Amino acid sequence: MSAISSKPAQAWRDRPWSGVFPATLCPFHEDESIDEEGLRSYILDVAMVPGVEGVVCNGHTGEIMSLRPAERARVMEIVAEAVREANAATGRSVKAITGVSAEGSHEAVDHAIAAREAGADAILLMPPHHWLRFGRSAATAVGFIADVAATGVPIIIHQYPAWTKAGYTLAEMTEMVKLPEVVMVKMGTRDMARWRWDYEQLKAVAPHVSIVTCHDEFLLPTLLEGADGALIGFAGFAPELMVELVHAALDGDLPRARKAGDLVAPLARIVYAFGEPGCGAHQRMKAARWLLGKFPSPTFRKPVRPLASEDLARIRQGLEALGLECVTERPATNGHASRRPVRV
Repeated sequence: MSAISSKPAQAWRDRPWSGVFPATLCPFHEDESIDEEGLRSYILDVAMVPGVEGVVCNGHTGEIMSLRPAERARVMEIVAEAVREANAATGRSVKAITGVSAEGSHEAVDHAIAAREAGADAILLMPPHHWLRFGRSAATAVGFIADVAATGVPIIIHQYPAWTKAGYTLAEMTEMVKLPEVVMVKMGTRDMARWRWDYEQLKAVAPHVSIVTCHDEFLLPTLLEGADGALIGFAGFAPELMVELVHAALDGDLPRARKAGDLVAPLARIVYAFGEPGCGAHQRMKAARWLLGKFPSPTFRKPVRPLASEDLARIRQGLEALGLECVTERPATNGHASRRPVRV
């Protein structure tokens, strides 16, 4: 066992809101309506994986920006039902979590209340996106979290990259984690020079608040520097593999973590193409899981356009080069492949 952290090995297992939290995809029919049965089946599969602590829907991976408010609530309702079914079968207590994205406090409060009524155990609260363009004051940033916290719904703070005007400073996050409703910070700063410092400072102020990485492209380094888990889209693609990697890193077992990382790296290159998580990566992730016969459709909602046939071919070739069994697709009228694949 390698000592790679000052934290006691396996101490994270005794803390709530730690471990692996997959950010999940949302399946659509070819007409872009929500595939409710496909969603239920997919979430049930993910929630049944040992080591998954919470399932997060309506994030960027789940195409929240393309979903209407009522659809977001419906997705959360289906996810909550599937998670409860999985828990009844396994005896575990996997959490059902939904993203909340709104431009103002009143709207965010409405979405938080709707999420709770739909069965959410917590919300992943994104910053208002007009901040990306215009910025905001520290009082506004902290006040926004406090406004939504007044609902009593547990909150996971979604920290955006430090180079954006919506990213929170350490001083702002220090005030946010003092709110009793804040249970976790999804750290997406992508500033590796500050990662360990920010982790240590926030844990000193609020040791009960989990600090988890969402750096799919810097997963192992952030876990080793200081983290209580991971909330990542890649765990919605390959949950068993992510559980193995994250648990090994948090347990301080560097050889085991590196071995898992060796399996993750080639898959990550297919999905992320050496970039950050984004619509392109999420679309490739959905297509790859579909090609593997583990997702009902590659359809991505507008305004994102379908992947070109050559892009699907490259994803397929990459998966097969890793020895993974894909399925054969047939052309469809909307530019996607058929939802009825035939195994090779």
